[in-house]
Amino acid sequence: MRNADRGPSLTFTRREALTLGVGAFVVASIPLAARGRQALVRRSIPVMGTIAELAVVHRDPQQAHAAIDAAIEDLQAVERLMTRFSQTSDIGRANRLAATRPVSVSPRTAAVLREALAWAEASDGEFDPCIGRAIRLWDVGHRRTPPPGDAVRRLAGRGLYRGLDLDTWRGSPVVRFMDPGVEVDLGGIAKGYGVDAAVHALQRRGITQAIVNVGGDLFALGESEAGGPWRVGVRSPDDPSRLAGEVAVSDGAVATSGDYLQYFSHGGRRYHHLLDPTTAAPRRTAVHSVTVAASTCLAADAAATAVYGMAPERAERLLRARAAGARVVRTIAGEA
Repeated sequence: MRNADRGPSLTFTRREALTLGVGAFVVASIPLAARGRQALVRRSIPVMGTIAELAVVHRDPQQAHAAIDAAIEDLQAVERLMTRFSQTSDIGRANRLAATRPVSVSPRTAAVLREALAWAEASDGEFDPCIGRAIRLWDVGHRRTPPPGDAVRRLAGRGLYRGLDLDTWRGSPVVRFMDPGVEVDLGGIAKGYGVDAAVHALQRRGITQAIVNVGGDLFALGESEAGGPWRVGVRSPDDPSRLAGEVAVSDGAVATSGDYLQYFSHGGRRYHHLLDPTTAAPRRTAVHSVTVAASTCLAADAAATAVYGMAPERAERLLRARAAGARVVRTIAGEA
């Protein structure tokens, strides 16, 4: 990543702001006067439980549209493989069958599982891709009250990632669950992988300037047409219509984890979707959000999930161990 630094307080005018605004980020547009003969082609689609937003800068709009088509195909392919909401996806089949027998998965799914397990090991379970049962129990998108305490406690402190075995059989990857409590959910890493896949699809078709944003996991390819990094505004947790600051990004990724993206409120407390595997409950922390910059969106996605609520010194050690050059570029404090 060439540039991803904390900037001054940022205000984009309505004319400056792209429609790339789902999730934690808003992206500054290219001023019309600076585009010259370049076209800015944009597309938004629902995918991976959120909205994917793509913007390509190219002098040939047809080539830009064709490249975006290819990038969307890759995003949808990743979703088909890694969603937990389909019984026929790799993850859906594993969750149904891998407690009783080995289940074959695609090389792409195996690669993401391998990365997820490496993040789990390095973070001592602060990041755990195997807590799908707890995620289903809390279901923050639909609940309005917390689940029963005894049900939560039964899922706490399990270190479930140690119960996922990833192996090879006859040259193909297979998974087996060695702990019956394992249920895989790749929500903390698969979107980042999908963004990287979409960016590679754009590059294969000659695109050198683009933004891909999937629900707050964002990669900025090349420089903006105005010259210099893309300006990415981080939404305020207290008022999503306002910005808390900015990061500047060229050829790199940023991802944000926060308690204001998916949550419900009950009894004066916000219950969000970022669960602490040691308690199987939403993490208690005096942080609203953390934004991480990294060279790949997979690393930024996993890192933002792992370090949310983590002490700064420990977060720095984890990033050094798992993602060289990655760093926390913005933390927004709240109330524990």
